[in-house]
Amino acid sequence: MAADIGNNQSVERALTILRLFTAAGRAELRVSDIAKLAELNLSTASRLLATLEASGVVDRDPVSGLYRLGLDMVSLGGAVLNAHPVHREARQIAQNLAAEVGLGVNVAVRRDASLFYLLNFEGRQAPRSFVLAGQRNPLHATGLGKSLLTGLDPAERRALLPSSWLTAYTPRTVTTHQQLDDEIDKTLARGYGTELEELALGRACVAAPIRDASGGVVAALSVSGPLSAIDLPHREDALARKVIETADSVSIGLGYVGPAHRLPMDTVTP
Repeated sequence: MAADIGNNQSVERALTILRLFTAAGRAELRVSDIAKLAELNLSTASRLLATLEASGVVDRDPVSGLYRLGLDMVSLGGAVLNAHPVHREARQIAQNLAAEVGLGVNVAVRRDASLFYLLNFEGRQAPRSFVLAGQRNPLHATGLGKSLLTGLDPAERRALLPSSWLTAYTPRTVTTHQQLDDEIDKTLARGYGTELEELALGRACVAAPIRDASGGVVAALSVSGPLSAIDLPHREDALARKVIETADSVSIGLGYVGPAHRLPMDTVTP
C-alpha cells in the first residue's frame, strides 16, 4: 500500500511538472524554477526531470541547462487529436474554409470552465507565429465560448462560471451574467455569435456551435482575425453564413440530423 501511494505521488508530481510548461507561460524553465512552482525540493524535482528526460517527454538544453517539453509530446498530442471525432470531422473542412476566406479558422471544445482549441488554420490575412491547438481561453470573452455555452441553460452557466470569473480583458468584455445571457440568446436566435475586441484589442471573430448525434453542443467553430481583415461592418453576414454552413457540415459528419441553423436573412439567395 505504501509503495502504491508513493508511486501515485510520483506520477502526480511528474504531471504537475509537465503542466508547468503551459501554465507558467514559458517554453523553457530552470530546474530551480520547476522546483519552486511545483512546490518540490530541488533533489526531487531533479530526479523527476531526469526520469521524464529519459522517457523523451522533456528535453534539456546541454548549454543552458533549461528544460522544455520534448518532441515525444508531439506524438502523444497527435495521437489524441487523431482519435478525437470532432478533430477528424473538422480538420479538412476548416482548412478549406481558411483558404477560402483568408482568415483564421478555429475549432474548440469546452473543458470545464474554459474553451480548449482542437485545431486552427491561418488564412493569408491572419497569420500566426504559434499553434493554438492545446491552448485555452475564457468562455465568456470569446465567440467560440459563447457558442459553446449555448448548450447550457442560465442556471448551468452560473454554476459553471461564478460572477468572479467574468474577468474584463478589455473595456468591451462581457462581465455580468445578464450581459452573457443576452449574448447567448442572440447567438441562439441568429445561429452564430460574435466577438469584437472582447478578449484582445484589434481582433474579432464569428463563431457557431457544432452538435453531435444527440443534438448536444460538443464543439464550436470560428473565423477570426485582425479588425482590418475581418471587417465585421461589411463582412459579418457573409462570414456568418460561411461559419454556420461549415459548422453544420461538421455536425452532419458527427451524426446530427436536427434542423439546420437559420442563416442571416439578407444573405439567403431566393
